[in-house]
Amino acid sequence: MLVRAAAAAWPGGRDDARVAGDENVVRVALAGDTMLGREVARAIASSHALPLAPDVVAVAAEADLFVLNLECCISDRGAPWPDPQKPFFFRAPPEAAALLAGIGVDCVTLANNHVLDYGAIAQLDTLEHLHAAGVATVGAGADEAAARAPHVLSARGLRLAVLGASDHPADFAAGPARPGIAYADIRSDPRGGWLAAATAAARGAADAVLVTPHWGPNMTARPPSYVRRAAAALLAAGASLVAGHSAHVVHGVERAVLYDLGGFVDDYAVHPELRNDLGLLFLVDLDRAGPRRIEAVPLALDFCRTDLARGDDADWIRRRFVAACAELGTEAVEHDGRVVIALR
Repeated sequence: MLVRAAAAAWPGGRDDARVAGDENVVRVALAGDTMLGREVARAIASSHALPLAPDVVAVAAEADLFVLNLECCISDRGAPWPDPQKPFFFRAPPEAAALLAGIGVDCVTLANNHVLDYGAIAQLDTLEHLHAAGVATVGAGADEAAARAPHVLSARGLRLAVLGASDHPADFAAGPARPGIAYADIRSDPRGGWLAAATAAARGAADAVLVTPHWGPNMTARPPSYVRRAAAALLAAGASLVAGHSAHVVHGVERAVLYDLGGFVDDYAVHPELRNDLGLLFLVDLDRAGPRRIEAVPLALDFCRTDLARGDDADWIRRRFVAACAELGTEAVEHDGRVVIALR
């Protein structure tokens, strides 16, 4: 049963979540898998807008910074990746970059299994379009060094380094002189390999570090054991916050780890039990010591259209998230239609 918080627990409402006068508490909006290809691309080309309800954009605007996983390339060039086993290819029109900037997206991670769907030329186009629109990128680049490099965002006097990486597919890995993704074989080294080393280095150059890995299989209800081991290694290396994605289903929170952000925009078929047509938009209050508080706002992912979830749908995703957090030893409560986790 969903735990309901008393209104007195947050006496001034949402604006009291950050300590008054503390300019170094930054609110970060985090959205999961954002797929702007296929039928979503056709909707964008027709409407010249992202398929997001104004209420969803307004929730993201409560944050100082907005980071999401862009699970497609942005280009009008290229050819499908030559793998007969690959079933899906996602490509958004070039105008999608400016539309992302228009809703306040500051940074996207491109470390996933779709940024190279139309080859290296489309991946490089993606970088060019996003950078021209003022949207920073991590997790992919013209070579391995660029793909693995962090990007530092600044807000309220806090410098937040963002790192992106993906544990699949190995074929997409960037090389010394080859475009691709920041591939991380998180199963091979319990200490975290290059990603943990990059996290430690980023912590030395910024006030806080967000690591956003694309990890684990699709359509799972909870993180596999190797993902939990990798998350622990990243925290040990100095990550302030780890926010993963890939499952298309929201997972629970454990300490400073949001194991899977779930979906944000798509045209996918709906899993009847896991309900990937429902998701959450996360707002994380973060300072130099890590996350203080997390709010999760229920979303309804209709076909090529995302709105705030309401009624039974909102209650279903809230209860599912509360239960997923409880499995990991984290207390989450409902407050004013959102799910809230107080970490400090």
